[in-house]
Amino acid sequence: MSYYFTKIVKASYDEAVAKVTAELKVEGFGILTEIDVRETLKKKLNVDFRRYIILGACNPPSAYKALTAENKIGTMLPCNVIVQEISDGQVEVTAIDPLASMQAVENPALKEIASDISNKLKTVIGRV
Repeated sequence: MSYYFTKIVKASYDEAVAKVTAELKVEGFGILTEIDVRETLKKKLNVDFRRYIILGACNPPSAYKALTAENKIGTMLPCNVIVQEISDGQVEVTAIDPLASMQAVENPALKEIASDISNKLKTVIGRV
């Protein structure tokens, strides 16, 4: 089982980030964090890196269900979605598969929640 869903799209980096953010919103996700990996690596290590952002996406109703089912599940939240520039005009969009990451947690209540979120993230990736 792969731990992510991915798709390469023909778009600018900025267009892809905007599209991903909009599609996440359609599926009920908000963005809690944005980590600009390129900027961070430049500041911390003084190295050049491709344009790469990690979006910490959260679906509040599902997060609430998961947190009430398993009080330590916050260690695995939010769902990360990355957008990275591969070349001019080509961007890769990748999301975590919650079903894969939740396998380590032995709580049957989480499987249904993870399945729902997994389907929503697949939809987002499919529509980008």
